[in-house]
Amino acid sequence: MNWNSLQEFASMGGYGVYVWGACLVSFAALACETWLVHRRVRRAILALDRNGEDR
Repeated sequence: MNWNSLQEFASMGGYGVYVWGACLVSFAALACETWLVHRRVRRAILALDRNGEDR
């Protein structure tokens, strides 16, 4: 497809709401997963540090 303007690109031939909505949901899910993994790793490291000090 050829788009002559930014507005035509954003509308994606009438499917822009679905395309950009899907992109937004996907990026939000990836960001949430990245944050949750980071939090899980940080908590695991803290738990290991606490267990190591008890010995």
